[in-house]
Amino acid sequence: MAAARPPTPGGPVTSAMMHLHARTSSVAGQRRKDSRTPGSGGKSRARLRSSLGMASPDSTLPALSPEAGGRPKSGASPRHVPVVRLKVVTDTDLGLAQGVQFKTMDLNSIIRLLMEDPQDDLEEKQLQCIKMMVQCYQNGFPLRDLAQIFKIMSLCTEKIEKQPSFLDPVCEILKLCRLPFLKKKTSDEITYAKEISEAVSLLGNLIKVPNSELRIQLCKCIVDFYHAEPLKKQIAGYQQVTSAYKFQMIESGGLAEILVLSWDLLQTELLEKLWLLKTLQHLSTSEVNCNLMIKAQAANKICSCLNNPDPSGQLLFRSSEILWNLLEKSSKEEIIKQLSNLECLLALKEVFKNLFTKGYRHYDRQLRNDILVITTIIAQNPGAPMIESGFTRDLILFATFNEVKSQDPLVKGLKLSNHYEDFELKKLLFNVIVVLCRDLPTVQILIEGKTVEALFTYVKKTERHKVIEWSAAQHEELQLHAIATLASVAPLLIDDYLACNGNARILMFLEWCVNEETFFSQGNSFHGTGGRGNKFAQMRYTVRLLRAMVSLGNDTVNEDLCGHGAIKQLIGILKIAVNKLKEEAIVLEIKSDILLILSGICENHSQRKETFGTEGVDIILHLMKVDPKKFQSGLGHNRLLFSTLDCLWCCILGCYTLEDYFLEKEGIFLLLDLLALNQKNFCNLILGIMVEFCDNPKTSVHVNTWRGKKDQTAANLLIKLWREEEKDLGVKRDEDGKIIDAKKPLMTSFQEEQKVIPMPASCPTTSIMEVSENIRAKIYAVLGKLDFENLPGLSAEDFVTLCVIHRYLDFKTGEIWNEINAELRVERFRPISADKATLETITVASENIGKMVAALQSEMVESQRNQDMHSEQKAYIKIHATHKQKDMANKSWAKFLTRTSNAKALKKAKKLQEKAIESSRTKEYPQNAIIHSTDLKGLNITENSDGKLFAAKIEQKPNGRSALKKALKDPAPQQNVSVKHVNQEDLTQNFLTDTSEAQTKKLKKKTTKDNQITTKNAKST
Repeated sequence: MAAARPPTPGGPVTSAMMHLHARTSSVAGQRRKDSRTPGSGGKSRARLRSSLGMASPDSTLPALSPEAGGRPKSGASPRHVPVVRLKVVTDTDLGLAQGVQFKTMDLNSIIRLLMEDPQDDLEEKQLQCIKMMVQCYQNGFPLRDLAQIFKIMSLCTEKIEKQPSFLDPVCEILKLCRLPFLKKKTSDEITYAKEISEAVSLLGNLIKVPNSELRIQLCKCIVDFYHAEPLKKQIAGYQQVTSAYKFQMIESGGLAEILVLSWDLLQTELLEKLWLLKTLQHLSTSEVNCNLMIKAQAANKICSCLNNPDPSGQLLFRSSEILWNLLEKSSKEEIIKQLSNLECLLALKEVFKNLFTKGYRHYDRQLRNDILVITTIIAQNPGAPMIESGFTRDLILFATFNEVKSQDPLVKGLKLSNHYEDFELKKLLFNVIVVLCRDLPTVQILIEGKTVEALFTYVKKTERHKVIEWSAAQHEELQLHAIATLASVAPLLIDDYLACNGNARILMFLEWCVNEETFFSQGNSFHGTGGRGNKFAQMRYTVRLLRAMVSLGNDTVNEDLCGHGAIKQLIGILKIAVNKLKEEAIVLEIKSDILLILSGICENHSQRKETFGTEGVDIILHLMKVDPKKFQSGLGHNRLLFSTLDCLWCCILGCYTLEDYFLEKEGIFLLLDLLALNQKNFCNLILGIMVEFCDNPKTSVHVNTWRGKKDQTAANLLIKLWREEEKDLGVKRDEDGKIIDAKKPLMTSFQEEQKVIPMPASCPTTSIMEVSENIRAKIYAVLGKLDFENLPGLSAEDFVTLCVIHRYLDFKTGEIWNEINAELRVERFRPISADKATLETITVASENIGKMVAALQSEMVESQRNQDMHSEQKAYIKIHATHKQKDMANKSWAKFLTRTSNAKALKKAKKLQEKAIESSRTKEYPQNAIIHSTDLKGLNITENSDGKLFAAKIEQKPNGRSALKKALKDPAPQQNVSVKHVNQEDLTQNFLTDTSEAQTKKLKKKTTKDNQITTKNAKST
């Protein structure tokens, strides 16, 4: 057995610790053996020691043998082991983690070797070193070495032209780049980000090397960045870098732009071009890469090569995918600009024509539709040479050949099926017609292609049991799409529209939409929204088409419509919509469009207004009775009210019979009710209608009769709207509403900020434009029609504002002259003496009017203040009188209490009363007059709370005792004193004649009780 090891000063060393040192020694020896770089073994061992917390190599350690189980060799002399600090050791620290052990190389030495001058055996050494490097990094490149590896690859690439043997090493390195990159620390991604970004940029430059194999390998490498698979073997101490990090480095390195710029180098080789397109297709999934590609004119370069020969079909497919990605993820305007040239459009035209006429596969149809969408986007640019390339003619031909027979050999024998792709193609062709018709030179081609006639084939009742090429749902969607297309095309082709008898066909189709014939609408498409199970969608787009034609103001079209009875038919539809249909968004839209159509037809035609009739007026009145809460519903009540007011203006005003009927039905009251809502969007229009209505002499009575909330009058409402409008415009007024600046009494804040700009005489100035942009002029006109006099319900503040309104025209005239004067000064024109004097006179006169109005306003304000003060004094006097009456009542009550509690006071009051009675009696009596005594002996009378007289009489009983009898009597007439004492002396004498002491006490108690009752009754009185 081996000799036992003596204990160390720090304590015994366990067998586990000994085994740990043995494993460390074996690992260090293995790493020293595998190391190929000079000096690397020592460094590795030093790192391992430092990680384990071991002593330096100078310290003596016992020789450990794995065979001995961690015991010292038999021949070794026992030595003391220095104390070491224990540390938790992981498998990663030991290099024994599960997975492949990673090997490092000195890459700087390889770079120096590649940069040396050529020698006889140098190429072989260089290739050998690169081969060893490839073998070393066969499981992936660490991030810390990636910049040096790409540098080595770049140096090898430079030698390929003269030394082709370097091609294979470069391809091998590119194959290794397809593997996931490795990181030792999480912070490596941030630490080496800049270096890797520059390295990726160098990687893109390899595409410029004129070698097909290298280019293809480079494209495969980049494509695998997006499809990297995890490593099959785990690398000890390293983790894989995420794919997102690779994408980030590609974006920051500008790899996509470099590849697009090298596009022209690959024009001759189809295989290389296909691999480059595949690479760009993957790169175009990023928004950053798309912007870089657009910067390098990728759209133009790729589109111009669409028609290049390619038996595989990949070129067209991948090119279209790249264009789609560019349109989705980058600036659409820039792409349209790049594609709007003759070369690109010719390529698109040939590709689309071939796919349309020769494509038969599902893939061909999808690709054909994609090309048509891209073409539609390009056609939105008016500068695109669509007509010059012949593409417009072909598109219109393809859109109409199925409905209108054509002898063009291009569509001879062609027929669309009811497959979904062909159905989508038909809708896309309708859509591209709408886009193309925005360019006026296209109109002639639309006429030659009989576009209107083809579209009108869908404007008819859907016939059942008839074999059609589309399904019911498809035919309904195409029908709605065709009518919507007609709304854009027909106004440009009026002659074709009339030649097709368009008005009659539209009205017949509208009649079918209104009737109660069963129709099961699908309502699945965009145009069918809101029309499921009914004909609302068809009605909506038909009415839109009719509105588009009427809005042209063409007399021929409108006369033709009236000749077919359009007014009565539309009123009938409107009546049905108002009375029977629910208030849905689509129904409200139909109502609005019909009202606008009626407005366009009846405007400036009195005969058509009479045709509109009282039935139309009743509908207008019904629509005006709208609940204000519905304005916020979002269904379209605002638009409906606008259309109603417009129809009122165009269809009723100017026809006296309809105006009178409208007034009889209290229509002015409804207008003022809407105006009182103070909806800014409606005020201008309502006031304009009011101005027109005030020409009718019967209107003023209705306006003055109207009363709003809190008994508000129309004049008060108009003046209130004026003040609010001036507040919004920023007109300067003081707290009382008076004019501050007499020179600029109407000047708004915008006019003050706007500098004087010299303009031609034909152009309206700011002061003129301001008249139509706010409601002040209309309020002035309405109040002017009411004569500014005898306006009911106005306050002092209203009269102050009314002074300004009354002088509005004078103020506006002075403002315009001031503007003319300012323009002359800016243009440095000096008028002649006579003109200058005239200008000064006008300016002074305008200012004097302002001062006069301001003085009148001040007088009104002062008068109102005096009146308010007088009213306040009257109110104070009234309050004072009320308090005085209360004081007199209190004094009367105090006197009463004094008389009740004090006999002397009572006697004094009695004497005064008797004296007053005596003085009121007649001194001289006429002859033969009968005089009756008014005194009743032995009575003490007071007035009760209910107006009766309470009488107490003391009578003598036979037994000598006195008794007090009570009686209630009605009060004597003309007696206003609340308490009266009668015959007090007789009552006192009766008390004195009573000889019984007991009776006296009893009588006193009784008297006290009676006094209490009397006091209580007096209080209640």
